[in-house]
Amino acid sequence: MPSFSSIQNYYERLVYEFINDVLIEKYGDMDDEFFLDVACYGLTRLPSRYMRHEIDMAFYLAPGERTEMFNQVRDAMLSAAEFIYARRQKPQVK
Repeated sequence: MPSFSSIQNYYERLVYEFINDVLIEKYGDMDDEFFLDVACYGLTRLPSRYMRHEIDMAFYLAPGERTEMFNQVRDAMLSAAEFIYARRQKPQVK
């Protein structure tokens, strides 16, 4: 049986980079669970783009497609962070 461990969703890398570059500074008082929830919530709202090697994406992306992907990630992740943050601010009903 072949190993599928080399297959990955390119958007995951973009999401993780956005969290590290933007959201950690913006939501610096939040814990790791917050950022993991934001990543999961945001990734469910983005398309999948699978690759085996990073070089594959560089070769197959059309001009402007990388910018479009970044804009999709930015919008999805800002929305996800706002949603998760708002949910955490509500008192928990017991």
